Amino acid sequence: MKPVEVTVLASDPITHAGAVSLLESHPDVRVTDLVPDVLLVMEEHVNETVLDEIRAAKASHVVLVVEHFRESDLMAVLESGVVAILPRRETGGAELVTAVLAAGDGTANLPPRLQGALLSQVQRMRRDVLEPNGLTLSGLAARECDVLRLVAEGFGTEEIAAKLCYSERTVKNVLYGLMTRCGLNNRAHAVAYALRAGAI
Repeated sequence: MKPVEVTVLASDPITHAGAVSLLESHPDVRVTDLVPDVLLVMEEHVNETVLDEIRAAKASHVVLVVEHFRESDLMAVLESGVVAILPRRETGGAELVTAVLAAGDGTANLPPRLQGALLSQVQRMRRDVLEPNGLTLSGLAARECDVLRLVAEGFGTEEIAAKLCYSERTVKNVLYGLMTRCGLNNRAHAVAYALRAGAI
C-alpha cells in the first residue's frame, strides 16, 4: 500500500513540529509540502484565513484538529474539503494518525454533536431551499426522478408520456434539461447519475 501523503498546516510552530514528527514516525504516512492526499490543519479556531489556506492547499481530504469550533462554521468547513473534525483536547497521537489514514481512504469523522448539527442543516436546506424549487437532496426534481425511473425500466418516450400523462415533448424537455444541467451525455448516463445519487 502506498503511504498517505500529508501536509501539516499549523500557525503555531511547536504544534506543527510535533505533528510532523508524529506523522513521520508512522510507516503508512509520508509528510510532504507538495499537493497531498490529506491536509492536516491544527488551529485554535476556524476563521476566514484558515478556510482560505485549506482551499489553497487543494488537498483531496482535510483533517481539522481545532480547539474551539462553532456549529455555525460547519457548512463552510465541509465545503472547503474537511472530512474529519477532531477536538484538540481529546485527540492524542494514535487518534490523529488514525484520522489521517482514514481520511486518506475517504472516510469521514465528525463528533456526534456535529453530526446532529449537519443533519439539522441538511434538513433545513431541503425544507427552505430545495423543496420550494422543486428539487430533492439528490439535486433532481421529482418530475425528473419520475421520468428517469421509467427510462431505467426500459420505457420509450411515448410510453413514459402516456404513463405520466405528459406530452412526449415534455418528457424530452425534462430529459434534455437534466442532461444539460448535469453535463450528462445520454439517457443511460442520466439513469446512472440518478442511481448514484440515490434518486431512483
